[in-house]
Amino acid sequence: MDHVADRFVRDIAELRITDAEEAGGKGANMGEMVAAALPVPPGFVLLRDCYLESMQAGGVRSELAALHDEALAKVPDTEQLPALCERLQSLVRKAGMADEVRKSVLAAYRRLGPDAVVAVRSSATGEDGRDASFAGMNATMTNVAGEDALLEAVVRCWMSLFSPRVITYRASRGFTDEPAMAVVVQQMIASEKSGVAFTADPSSGAQDRVVVEAAWGLGEVVVAGQVEPDTYVVAKEDLGVLDVRIGHKPFKIVRGPDGNDQRVDLPDDQAHARVLDDRELRRIAELAIATEQHNGCPQDTEWAIDAAGEAFLVQARPITTLRHAAAPTSEEHVTLARGLAAAPGLASGRVRVLRSPEEGSQLQDGEILVAPMTNPDWLPTIRRAAALVTDTGGMTCHAAIVARELGVPCVVGTRTATRDLHNGTTVTVDGTHGRVVSGRMASPAAAVTLAEPAARPALAAPAEVTATKIYVNLAMPDSAEEVAARGADGVGLLRAEFMLTEALGGRHPRDLIARGEQNDLVQGMVNAVGRIAAAFAPRPVVYRATDFRTNEFRGLAGGDRYEPEEHNPMIGYRGCYRYIKEPDVFALELQALARVREENPNVALMIPFVRTRWELEECLELVDASPLGRQRGLRRWVMAEVPSVVHWLPEYVGMGIDGVSIGSNDLTQLMLGVDRDSDICAELFDESDAAVLDAIGRIVGTARRLGITSSLCGQAPSTDPAFAEHLVRMGITSVSVNPDALESARRTVAAAERRILLESARNVQGDAPADAR
Repeated sequence: MDHVADRFVRDIAELRITDAEEAGGKGANMGEMVAAALPVPPGFVLLRDCYLESMQAGGVRSELAALHDEALAKVPDTEQLPALCERLQSLVRKAGMADEVRKSVLAAYRRLGPDAVVAVRSSATGEDGRDASFAGMNATMTNVAGEDALLEAVVRCWMSLFSPRVITYRASRGFTDEPAMAVVVQQMIASEKSGVAFTADPSSGAQDRVVVEAAWGLGEVVVAGQVEPDTYVVAKEDLGVLDVRIGHKPFKIVRGPDGNDQRVDLPDDQAHARVLDDRELRRIAELAIATEQHNGCPQDTEWAIDAAGEAFLVQARPITTLRHAAAPTSEEHVTLARGLAAAPGLASGRVRVLRSPEEGSQLQDGEILVAPMTNPDWLPTIRRAAALVTDTGGMTCHAAIVARELGVPCVVGTRTATRDLHNGTTVTVDGTHGRVVSGRMASPAAAVTLAEPAARPALAAPAEVTATKIYVNLAMPDSAEEVAARGADGVGLLRAEFMLTEALGGRHPRDLIARGEQNDLVQGMVNAVGRIAAAFAPRPVVYRATDFRTNEFRGLAGGDRYEPEEHNPMIGYRGCYRYIKEPDVFALELQALARVREENPNVALMIPFVRTRWELEECLELVDASPLGRQRGLRRWVMAEVPSVVHWLPEYVGMGIDGVSIGSNDLTQLMLGVDRDSDICAELFDESDAAVLDAIGRIVGTARRLGITSSLCGQAPSTDPAFAEHLVRMGITSVSVNPDALESARRTVAAAERRILLESARNVQGDAPADAR
């Protein structure tokens, strides 16, 4: 029996990093922490042979291997992959746990005490290594008590080897070997406080500090991004506290009376209270530093503090995603604000805190603009700023979009920058890493300059030629000629809102109509759109009609007289529905486009936020009755932002729509139910989520089947090469990216197209008869 137990189960204290192949990275790292005399809860590890033996005894191992290979090949296919994963997981469930394995596991569990409460965590082969981390992908079960519950939790861990996201991750990292799963079983700590600690700053790569995140209760709320934790920065040299940012923690997870995880809502005073005092913070930093010193590389650790105030380490892994860009050191610069990295670059200057666009004249050229949030009225001020910092907002908010287009470093979602930064203070905005630090950077070459871009050839030939068109997203005419000269295939998304705001002079359109000044609006739009159309001619320019929400329209002069107050304007009175309810305002926009197309017929019209068939039908009737609709060659597009487009697109095509552009920001928001501009929920916003990819695949597939143009405009193609390759494999006609991502997107798409052609050629060769090779 001892021999069998040694083969299948090992005490955590017996493991070392050399056991990683059998115990997985997580189990081996836990053993190393015990060896370093660090406080680790007792437990044991089911070695990978437990899984392999159980699958072999259950008669499914060969079938699992074959199906796994098939699933890896199906990763770009969002329709077939989930079904394959379900088959794989059902095979694991069918096999269950082999008898000999069960005996060993239960014997180890009983040594922890009768019905011990444990955490059951995956420890997959290749997981938690220096080059790859499956952190958070495989299953973790907490508060498991009782033998039956333990055995069920282990099988669920094994099943998680074959979830779509794990299969996709394995494919992206080139892991094609037969997967196997070790499982860590560890006594639960009744956590009063918990979180993570990084021995290097994950956002900048700086290794002179420890970054600690903390919340109340169990640490799953931090790891899974369910709350906004406190964030602390501690200097390694003397454990001095460099920065404290208190998060919003509205609830905690504890072990309930029934033994299951229970959510407990917290009163506001505790939700906004600091979790760790300085003594606890330094203790966590000490433990994290000791882990790094023992393992010889920066570590990502998880910790817990129990009711008695004792601190434990419950996980450790190497940090696999350190950036290596130069960043300010703590000796010269102190972090004053931290948020989301919305637009890259470094800029130094004096702070100017402004509360409204009416205060814009106070900003001097080259100062750092700090504001609660921006809207289109802020545009003239942003143009003069060296950098932009906001309290609220996410990666797709107005400030982020405008800053990226203007090339202005930007940090959004800091929450307290308008309080923490003071007029006249010299700071450096690090838009690449999402923070604001004190003082001016030492290297002036790194700072952003606002000089005019160098002249380019009239139409520089792109370095790569792609069948998939590479369009750009634009919002203003300022950079039209410069971007057009860089070889973009056209403008896939021309946002109307910023140009309209300038044409309106900050006033509500109905205010202009009431004063008989609507011709000024039309002429302003003709000038702005016409400049962009002329710069890109004869390449297409897809103009998206105005999609202001009521809260944004209310911000214009006179808006409070014309706009309703909505509790949720993001899904309220906007887009297509607004056009049919206010046809006179929509008519001004159509009139302006008609005049632009008299000189530049390369402009197409795109209708945003289309929810239903009947509203689009009425909207198109308005277009057809206008001077624009009577022009020959007008292409009519719809935005695919609302999930209902997946169902209605064939009907839309039958109504004369000949282009569809997937607005992945709004589509993701509505598919996943997460505010795209929320800094608190930013981790939930994932355009690569399987549900979103499925919707995109269906839209592109319908467009291909019905012979219309398909495109996608959003953040993902600009920042995620894997996402761009997904789109190419789906057969999308074009992608539309931010101007700063134009060249990289073209390279990514070209590489994807070559891979697809090569795979196709190899498949043909493989199917050819022997005498033809």
